[in-house]
Amino acid sequence: MNILLLYKKDSKASIWSGGLTYEYMIHPKTANYSDRDFVFRISSATIEDFPSEFTKFKGYHRYLVMLDNCLDVEVNKEKKAYEKYEIMEFNSDDEVTSYTKGIDFNWMISEKISHHKLEITNRNQNCDAEIVIVFSLQTTVITINEKRYSLEPYDLLVIENQEKENIILDFSTECLFGILDF
Repeated sequence: MNILLLYKKDSKASIWSGGLTYEYMIHPKTANYSDRDFVFRISSATIEDFPSEFTKFKGYHRYLVMLDNCLDVEVNKEKKAYEKYEIMEFNSDDEVTSYTKGIDFNWMISEKISHHKLEITNRNQNCDAEIVIVFSLQTTVITINEKRYSLEPYDLLVIENQEKENIILDFSTECLFGILDF
């Protein structure tokens, strides 16, 4: 089992049409975002212009969570509204227009991966997934199999668990919690 701590302060910004994006992780490490050859990608973005068009990615499933605001969008010309921390799940090839400014969390997963989920939780988790992600929404202490990790807001903890060991996680505050199996 490999535990990666990816801090918001260490992520570098790049420009997208509606603001800035901060990539935390792309898997595999040899993948390239612009080549669209990744299995999954975790990022956070600012939405600074509105309306703004979300970048399309054919062949990917996407989770998006607003971290500081509600989200008003049109998905394939259908109006939708999401509260702060409410998970928006959609096909990354959908036509999405945002009418909101703010900061979001993004998790893009290849449609070749059929088993994945993302939820908000502050309760203990017991899992054996191959990839486990925990994204802190505020200052958080995460205990993994009795070892403690401290995270600041918008830090990411990733567990690579190829052996599918049983993992016991405990959160001190509410976090985004995701699992993925290849």
